[in-house]
Amino acid sequence: MESSDQPVRIADVARELGLSPSRIRQLADAGVIPSTRTGGGHRLFDLAAVRAAVARRTLMELPSPMAHTGDPTWKHELTLLGTAEHEVWRRIIDDLGLNLESEAGRIMAYAFMEMLNNAIDHSGSETATITLWISPDQWCFEIKDKGIGAYAKLREVLRLGSEFEAVQELSKGKRTTDPLRHTGEGIFFTSKAVDLFRLTSSGVRWTVDNLRHDQALGTIPATVGTSVQCQIDPHTDRVLADIFKEFTQDHAFVRTRPVVKLFEVGTAFVSRSEARRLLDGLDADFEIVEVDFAGVTDVGQGFVDELLRVWPTTHPGKTVLPINMNPAVEFMVRRGQRGRQQTADRIPPLLRSYRCAGSLAPGIRAMVRARRRGAPTP
Repeated sequence: MESSDQPVRIADVARELGLSPSRIRQLADAGVIPSTRTGGGHRLFDLAAVRAAVARRTLMELPSPMAHTGDPTWKHELTLLGTAEHEVWRRIIDDLGLNLESEAGRIMAYAFMEMLNNAIDHSGSETATITLWISPDQWCFEIKDKGIGAYAKLREVLRLGSEFEAVQELSKGKRTTDPLRHTGEGIFFTSKAVDLFRLTSSGVRWTVDNLRHDQALGTIPATVGTSVQCQIDPHTDRVLADIFKEFTQDHAFVRTRPVVKLFEVGTAFVSRSEARRLLDGLDADFEIVEVDFAGVTDVGQGFVDELLRVWPTTHPGKTVLPINMNPAVEFMVRRGQRGRQQTADRIPPLLRSYRCAGSLAPGIRAMVRARRRGAPTP
């Protein structure tokens, strides 16, 4: 099957690269991977040539996939004042006849209304341009406003050092500039639900590719406002309810998954300060923190110790779970986990039960309540 004289079908390439067939079509249309066609119009691929093409460049360096989908299917500039996102979505589905009963339809509806609501409530823009590209292989939308910019506003409100730090905070979830009216969950779950998610503002572009399980930060010439782009395969097997379940417990959003490589330039993480920045603010919002080491080549003892021993010890009831580690990172993490166990062994049993379980033993808890009421205690 790997020989150049044995061309394969698009499904074989999709399995090989871990991508959807529609994404393979996009890459072929963009000229990133070579293909030919049969007399009947079916695509054929030389698998060895495809592998070589992929090795020569990173797929995340592609321009927006929507640039290759031809003329828009639906495009309108809307006044945001007084606009309700569900009414706009109803207008779109009436015009385009999208199947809302499919999983892709549910994901598209959720993502579109969450992102349009963000533009309405947060951007400060008078208008937004909404564009959709609909084809048998992909559904895409873009919402582009002319406001202050998502990263710039978050940087100002949270007093961050840069727009890059704003991306880092958004990737954690529960970060919002208006906590009284918003939970900060919309961008987090949208970025997990669609095939491709891209948020561009202030010259910074954050891309989440759920087909390749990858994320990237990049820079482009700065323009006014914010652009958010989402893409989904209409035949996706991704289920929106399953995505919510993955990060919730008893319907509460208690689990997050920060991606380590978004928090610094490069792929090596050494210092304690880098670990503190990664975990900053998560103690108040989440019970479980899955730290994703995908793309990270090296970690230092200080980074691991802060991540796995110091932070959990000082934040009782919180769990840190490292995932997607290469062998070198896993070795350092296992050393850090042994150090955490040694620390736990030195803590008195009663205090250890408090720190591990995140709550006082029932008898101690009752005694504390009695003392607060002024009642006598045993």
